Order: sequence, then structure tokens, then C-alpha cells
Amino acid sequence: MRFRYEARDIYGIKKQGIIEADSIIVAEEQLATSGLQDIKIFAEKEKEKVKEKKEISLPIFKGKVKETDLAIFTRQLGAMINAGIGIAQALEILSEQLPNKTLSETLKKVTDDVLAGTSLAKAMEKHKKVFPEFLINLVAAAEESGKLDIVLQRATTYYEKIAAIKRKIKSASWYPTAVVVIATIIVTGLLTFVVPTFAQIYESFGGELPAPTQILINISNALKNSILYIIGFIILFFLLNSYFYKTEQGKRFYHRLFLKLPLLGKIFHKGALAKFARTLATLITGGVPITRAIEISAKVTGNVIIEESLQKTKTDIEEGKEISKSLDKKLFPLMFIAMVSVGESTGRIDEMLDTIASFYEDEIDREVDALISLIEPLLMVVIGGIVGLILIALYLPIFKMGELIK
Repeated sequence: MRFRYEARDIYGIKKQGIIEADSIIVAEEQLATSGLQDIKIFAEKEKEKVKEKKEISLPIFKGKVKETDLAIFTRQLGAMINAGIGIAQALEILSEQLPNKTLSETLKKVTDDVLAGTSLAKAMEKHKKVFPEFLINLVAAAEESGKLDIVLQRATTYYEKIAAIKRKIKSASWYPTAVVVIATIIVTGLLTFVVPTFAQIYESFGGELPAPTQILINISNALKNSILYIIGFIILFFLLNSYFYKTEQGKRFYHRLFLKLPLLGKIFHKGALAKFARTLATLITGGVPITRAIEISAKVTGNVIIEESLQKTKTDIEEGKEISKSLDKKLFPLMFIAMVSVGESTGRIDEMLDTIASFYEDEIDREVDALISLIEPLLMVVIGGIVGLILIALYLPIFKMGELIK
């Protein structure tokens, strides 16, 4: 491979050129052996490839970096550092192996910065769209303490737990939504295509139709005549709703609503508490200052109402209050507050927060399973009932065929 380098010789004179080597690490060793200092190395071919990709690709097609991707990254980086491999070499290896292309390309840039003398946390901070604030602060604290490999393994556990929580919450919300959408499509299909066919047959017979059948036909005709308006209204509703949700007031309105939803509200609430406790525990264990840890953890909850409450908690702590006495009792259950208080008094708050997170994660598992087992038969009954009523209304005139035929 060909590498472009910049360095200074023993007299401080700047040198630059091209060197061929098997890797960046080998190239750096060769240049150092020749007496050069302040070495900066750039993978010439890789830069050309990245440039070509930028010219032909659009940002919307780039893969998003998820918790599972970050878990793989932190696990492998921590394992390599623990095995004695240098950070720059470990990053270079990972940039070639990681399946997520966005993360892989970003790591190449991070590797260049680390080789140039930048700390890993500072190099990651340049790419905040890829590396979350949580991980950057955790790495910064770990670099100061010299326990980067240990902290990275904790970060791996954290991301695996957070990914599991998100999967459970999504399954709780998407399952009933998907069933309702499918049911709506089926009912709309029956009213749009099946009912008009029966209506034409009954119209040819003449006579007065039973009230349920006539109502069904009227609904079908109204739906058929107004289908474009209905589709337009639905699209407009979702667009306006999406715009409103992006506003500060809209987000606050919906996030408050999410916490009050029947059945789902408890799951969303406990999910936010679990994410907060798990994040705060990991950051405190990693050596991040408590106020900064709470500020980051507040953003991870995914709920503006809880986040705003935790910002007030942070202010109270800065003024000398204990964490347990600063938490809002309307949003944080008494058990949560009591366990935090015990953790503060024993000096083991990180362990207590881990226990709280595990408790709520188990609670989410149970509640999601219970919700699905409750919703599944309920939705089947509702859908079956609607389809059954439509079929009864359609076939009711058949039983009165003698009255209809003149």
C-alpha cells in the first residue's frame, strides 16, 4: 500500500512524501527508524476511495450506526487493547472488518487523527453523528484513568442492554399498530371491491334491502366516492403531525401523552427509567463527573418530560443537593428514589443503579409479553367481529330472496 506522510527531521525541517508499506503502523515504524519525528501518515488509496464514494453516493443511502454496531465496535476494540495491540493499529484493523460502512469509513478518519497525536476521545468528537456523546465522554474519562479496555467492555454491555430495551418497546408498540393497519386494509378492501358487487346483484332484484345491508352499501358508496379525499386527508394529517412533533411544544405534548397511554404508557415510562439508570451507572463507573453524567443520561431517556426534570435535578446537585432528593417524585417511583438513596449512603450508587436498570428491564419484558398476550386475542375478536358483521349484512338479503324477487 502507498501512504502519504508529513514529518520533521532531527533539525525540525518539514518533510513530506510517499512511502510503501503493508500498513500504517509499519509505515510509521519505517519513518521513525529513519530519524523522522512528528509523523503524520495518510492512507493515500483509502482517501481516494472515500472521495470517489462521496462523489457517487448520497448521504441518505449511508447506513445508520445503531447500538448493535457500537456494541461490536466497543467489544472488539476493548479485546484488542486488552491483548496489547496499540489503539491506532486496533482502529485500523476494525476499519477494515466492521460490517457497518458508515462506522468503518469514520474509523479510518479517526485512525488518521490518532496517528497524528490526537486522543481517541477528541478524534471521535469530530464525528458526533456516528459516536454518541455517551461514548465520547466515557472514552475521555477512560483515557485519563488508563482503563480504556475495561470501560469499553462496560460500554459493550451497556449498548447490548439498551438495544434489548428498544427492541422490546418497539415490539410493544408496532405489533398492535401492524395488526390494526392490516385489519383496516382488509375492511377497506371489502367495502371498496366486494360490497359494490353484491350491491349490483341486489339492485337487479329490486325490492327493499334490510337496514344493515343498506347501511353497509351506503358506507361503501361514500368510501368509493371519497377515497381520494380520504387518502389526501390521511397524508396531510401525517405530514402536519410530523411537523408538529418536531416542534418543542409538539414533542412535549406527545411525550407527555406517551407516558399516560393505557397499557403502553407504563412500558414507555419504565423503558425511559431503565435507560437512564443504565446510562448513569455506566458513566459513573467510567469516571465521568456526576453532573455531566446526569446531563448525558437525561438525553438518552428519549422523553422530553423526563429529560427536563433531570436537567432540574442536575441544577439541584450543583447546588449541593443529593441525587435522591432532587428526583421528581411524579416521574420517579418511590422505589427508584429509595434505592438511589441507599446507593448514595453506601457509596455504591453505580451498583445500585445497575440493579435498578436490571429490575426495570425485567419489568419491561414481563409487561410486553403480557401486553401482546392480551392484545392478540382482543384484536382477533375485534377484527373477526367487524368482518363477521360485514358478511352478515351482505348475506342477509339472500335469506329474504323471495321478498326481493318480483
